[in-house]
Amino acid sequence: MTIPVTTKTPTMPFVARRTSVRAGIHAAFKAVTRRFGWSTISVLGGLVVWELISRYLVASKLFLAAPTQIAAALIELAQGGELQKHIAISALEFFSGYAIAAIAGVAIGMVMVGSAVGKQMLQPWISGIYATPTVALAPLFILWCGIGVASKIIVVVVLVIFPVIINTEAGLLTTSKDLVETVRSFGADSRQVFLKVSLPSALPFIFAGLKLGIGRGLIGVVVAELFGSRAGLGQLISQSAETFNMPALFAGVAILAAAGIAMTSGFTWLERRLLPWKD
Repeated sequence: MTIPVTTKTPTMPFVARRTSVRAGIHAAFKAVTRRFGWSTISVLGGLVVWELISRYLVASKLFLAAPTQIAAALIELAQGGELQKHIAISALEFFSGYAIAAIAGVAIGMVMVGSAVGKQMLQPWISGIYATPTVALAPLFILWCGIGVASKIIVVVVLVIFPVIINTEAGLLTTSKDLVETVRSFGADSRQVFLKVSLPSALPFIFAGLKLGIGRGLIGVVVAELFGSRAGLGQLISQSAETFNMPALFAGVAILAAAGIAMTSGFTWLERRLLPWKD
C-alpha cells in the first residue's frame, strides 16, 4: 500500500512575507510623503547627497562645504552676533526697495494701460533700462549715493520694478472685453469696472510679477553689496571668498536661498487666499 505524501511549497510563505514587506514599505513611504510633502523630502535628499559628495568625492575643502559645516558656521556667526548684523542690513535694503518697486510698478503698469500717451512716453525708458545689465548700473548708484543703504535700495528697485510693470500691464490687457461690456450693461461705472473686473483679472499676473521680483531683488542686494558696503550678506560672502572660508560663504548663500523660498511660498499662500477662483 502506497502512502500519499503531501508536499508543501516552501516558497509560498516567503512570497507572502515579501509581499507583506513591500506593502509595509509602500504604506510607510506614502505616510512619510503625506506627512512631510515631496518638497521637504526633495530638500532633505539633496542635502544628504550634498553631504556625501562633499565628504567623500571632493578632494579639497576649499571648493565645497558640507551642509553640516555650513550649519556649524551659521551657529558660530550667530553666537558672535555677526550674522544678525548682516541679515538686518540686507533685509532693510531688500524690503525697502521691494516695497517701493511693488507700489510703483503696479501704478506704472496701470498708467500704461489707461493712457496711450503715458505708454508711449514710458515704453522707451522701460525697454531701455530693463535691457541694461545691473552690473553696469550698480557701480554708478554706489558712486552717486555712497556705500550706504540708499544705493542698495535703488539697485533693488531697478531690478524688481520691471517684472511688476510688465506683468501688471499684461494682466490688465487680458481682461475679458465681453465681461467688461456685460458689467457696463448693468450700469457699472469705470471705477466699478476696474475694481470688480479688471483688477481681479490682473491679480494673478501681478502676483507672478511680485514673485519674480523676489529673486531679482535678492540678486540686486548681493550684487550691490559686492561692489561696496559696510555690512550685509553680500559683504559676508565677499569676505569669506577672499579668505577661502567656504562654510561661511555657503552660509550666506543658504540664508539668501531660504529667504527666497520662504517669501515665494508666502506669496503663493497669499495668492490662494485672495484668489480662490484661480484653483
